[in-house]
Amino acid sequence: MLSKRWVGPNAELGWSDAGDFTAIQQVILAARGIHSALDAEQFLSRRHSGLSDPLLLADMSAAVERLQSAKAGGQSVVVYGDYDADGVSATVLLFEVLRSLDFSTRWYIPDRFEEGYGLNSAAMSRLRAEGADLVVSVDCGIRSWEAAEAARQVGLDLIITDHHLPAEELPPAIAVVNPNRKDDRYPFKSLSGAGVAFKLAQALLRASGGQAPGRLLDLVAVGTVSDLAPLQGENRALVASGLELLNSGERPGLRALVEQAGLTPGRITANSIGFSLGPRLNAAGRLASAGEAAELLLAEPGPAAQAQAVSLDRLNRERQRLTNVMLDQAKKIIGSMPPMANLIAAADPSFHEGVVGLVAGRLADEFYRPALVARVQENTIRGSARSIPQFHITGALDECADLLDHFGGHAAAAGFGLSAANWDAFIERMERITGRVLGDQDLQPTLSIDVVLGFDQLNEALMDFIEKLEPCGEGNPHPMFSTRQATVLSKRAVGADRRHLKMALHHADRVFDAIGFNLGDRLTAIPRTVDLAYHLERNEFRGVTSLQLVVEDLKPS
Repeated sequence: MLSKRWVGPNAELGWSDAGDFTAIQQVILAARGIHSALDAEQFLSRRHSGLSDPLLLADMSAAVERLQSAKAGGQSVVVYGDYDADGVSATVLLFEVLRSLDFSTRWYIPDRFEEGYGLNSAAMSRLRAEGADLVVSVDCGIRSWEAAEAARQVGLDLIITDHHLPAEELPPAIAVVNPNRKDDRYPFKSLSGAGVAFKLAQALLRASGGQAPGRLLDLVAVGTVSDLAPLQGENRALVASGLELLNSGERPGLRALVEQAGLTPGRITANSIGFSLGPRLNAAGRLASAGEAAELLLAEPGPAAQAQAVSLDRLNRERQRLTNVMLDQAKKIIGSMPPMANLIAAADPSFHEGVVGLVAGRLADEFYRPALVARVQENTIRGSARSIPQFHITGALDECADLLDHFGGHAAAAGFGLSAANWDAFIERMERITGRVLGDQDLQPTLSIDVVLGFDQLNEALMDFIEKLEPCGEGNPHPMFSTRQATVLSKRAVGADRRHLKMALHHADRVFDAIGFNLGDRLTAIPRTVDLAYHLERNEFRGVTSLQLVVEDLKPS
């Protein structure tokens, strides 16, 4: 893995009114664009000044009107979702709202392996034949032109709700609700698929005289964090409220999954979703059927929820094993090919389609280059792309549209499919594009340091302040600290595959335990004295809670 370039801390605070905030707190908040006590209090309250009106979203009124007419006419409405945690959460959310309003409704999530991502023409025809009058997509559909046209041909009305980046031309539909439409007036553009579904639920319930959908915010939190949507603005407010609901344990399926993951009820954070709950929900769609995850989220109290949680946990363990095996295989393929300066690519028939995105992400992290990983199946190739901040991966795929059968995604992640005959031309063009964009850049991952401090400054008061910054994650990272010239008292590799690094560290007359995830390979190279980059967390072990350092990077002093 490439060494990281540490940047910061930035000494320019620019605070107009510090209030009671300490110097360390001011630095941490300034790194998040906060420069006054008033703004800080609002940020730390975990509440947005006001969620924007859902009717500001383009086509939202048309979507609500069509749904109301469907209910009035007793028509059958199908919620069509995606097979990842965001899509499943969005599916369950909208399905529950429609059911609560006495719609004739059911949900449908395509099979990753048989149908692929998004709306598909065969599903449109089949749903119509089975009696559906209206399909509402969630977390997908924004680039499904052929499927949308197929729906129109068979007399199936379609509402698309999505958050992925649209192309110049929108699919034909009754309504296309997406904050990233160029003509959209909605002020917050970073909603997840579950977030957009929530806005539709808000608008529909308001128009129907129903209660506000606050009880569904646990699903919004799961979808938003799992999809790595930035925890800023409305997302921060939605996730904060969702975490409160999640910690109350009101949804039996999530309560069972929390127990199966070994998490502590009442102490569920965005981190818990990102590293424990989200991967288990995703595992269903990656290895089996995403319907299993949806059924868990819809489960009633009882043994069925427990059994489904156990099944998802088992699938997640298998997902971890497959990812490691496939990562090793991808590295062998990459090593046997002529090197490319700015792109990583590997395709093989042995690859499991359910984990290509995870492997692409691991490769992008390790080599700090955009990565394409795909499965070859007869005459077709389906894969995933992951990128780095300097390169918009979906924008690059737009430049390859003539070579691709389908694609879609965000700046950092995308999926694609193409004919095997086009693979070489696709890689050659992507190599030219990455060279044009990245060729003159110093491609080295950076690590932003908030504050340089000593171990004598790590205390409960600082930890309490850090917890007020939650929910932390994408767009609102945990504060990163640095300590110089810490002494390594002990070190060992831990974990089933010895991938993690466990240390005891001494500085300023204090000793802290530290864990470095995925740093086990550095064990033998660690000197006696090191400079650390880390964040602080509470660690519970056998009923005892202590402060622990989570080491992101370390260097010889």
